[in-house]
Amino acid sequence: MAEDTPLTDGAAPLEAHDPLIRREVRRAAVWLAMAAAVALAVLLVQPLLIIFAGIVVAALFDGGVRLLGRVLPIGRSWRLLIVVLLVTAFLLGTVYLTGVQVGQQFAQLRTTLESQALKLSGWLSQQGLMPGASDMSGFAKQALGSVGRLTSWVGTAIGALTSLFMILVLGLFLAIDPNAYERGLQWMVPRDLRPEFALTLHRMGRTLRRLLAGRLLGMAAEGVLTWLALMAGGVPMAMILGILTGLLAFIPNIGAFISGSLMIAVGFSAGTNVGLWAVGTYLIVQTFDGYVLLPIVAKKTVDLPPALTLGAQIIASALFGIMGLALADPFTAMAKAALERRAERNAEADA
Repeated sequence: MAEDTPLTDGAAPLEAHDPLIRREVRRAAVWLAMAAAVALAVLLVQPLLIIFAGIVVAALFDGGVRLLGRVLPIGRSWRLLIVVLLVTAFLLGTVYLTGVQVGQQFAQLRTTLESQALKLSGWLSQQGLMPGASDMSGFAKQALGSVGRLTSWVGTAIGALTSLFMILVLGLFLAIDPNAYERGLQWMVPRDLRPEFALTLHRMGRTLRRLLAGRLLGMAAEGVLTWLALMAGGVPMAMILGILTGLLAFIPNIGAFISGSLMIAVGFSAGTNVGLWAVGTYLIVQTFDGYVLLPIVAKKTVDLPPALTLGAQIIASALFGIMGLALADPFTAMAKAALERRAERNAEADA
């Protein structure tokens, strides 16, 4: 270009000198950023669930450390080590002391459920509600044609075990020094908002610990009551059914349905009277747990309305599956604590 070529005057097509246009561009950029954040959250939903599950596990460890700190005035690291060793010793001791019996009962449970399923299918075939044996060959061929799905099932199982291992490791790392991660989160917040942010985090953590303490208490009570009641009624495999009931109680609604179906099926395998006893045990234990124990625990720990809890569970299970259902209550409790603190701050500002 020649040195004497004159420069062109006027704004370029991409320049926005109008204040209105600039304001609208900034608004559009905000909306685009929000849409991008939502899309990124959808793509990363599984890792985010794993991270949140790790936070829940860390809260469990932290609750044990705080409880142990009331009786042992030692460092946090030593208390965490004691908690981890106690949990490991409890699990290993339970497996060692009841391993043979539990293994036998699991085998018996599988045989019992298979026989009960065959009886049910036979009865449905007699009632004309299910194809008979002559029509089962087509279903067998279709089943053989989908044997390749076994690989995906195995992959899913391996992925679940890997996710569980990552959750436990992440929870342990978070429980070792939670203050370091809290300071990191505060660093990402503007300075003038850090005190309020720290207080909100404290409220959310305390609410989560109380919720999990109540959940563990309810699981233990439900498992023990189920075990004793089934053993008193002569229901086979009472111990393993009690253990399964207690473990599945962590998953709302679905866990109770699965454990109830198992104990009723095992009960009727030993006779009509034993089956009716199993049905009564399920109804009594679930009624006591749902209308007596859980309300008392919830009132002492976290005040979550039943409709809010159920609605959150439905939405979480529809969006994120079984893992979302298991984490629905902790997420709802933490969100409720944050919203309550915001309401308190607004009330203080208006006063």
